[in-house]
Amino acid sequence: MERIERKFIDWKKTGTNLRLLRNDNIDLRRYICRELKFGENNCSGDCASCKYDMDASISRNELAEVFNVSESVVFNWESGRTPVSLDDLVFYTQVAKVDLFDILVFTHNKTR
Repeated sequence: MERIERKFIDWKKTGTNLRLLRNDNIDLRRYICRELKFGENNCSGDCASCKYDMDASISRNELAEVFNVSESVVFNWESGRTPVSLDDLVFYTQVAKVDLFDILVFTHNKTR
């Protein structure tokens, strides 16, 4: 029988991936724009003619509002101090339209 080696999530590196995603994911920006800037009903869906600057980074505060958490919680996720709950991580990846396994960084040694 094949031996399967246990892997652990490196939350610090995973947090770095989340921070990079917050700063450079157009799908996440569009979602936050619809949720916070204009509301779902007031969004035309035409991001090219939108007043919101799609080149701007998403702030921790904006992301925190979408997740209904404090800005410090988002900071702790991105710094690897606190693991992201599975529910929040799945939601995050769905909104950003990325695969969960593209965000998670695994190690063979427990990092905490």
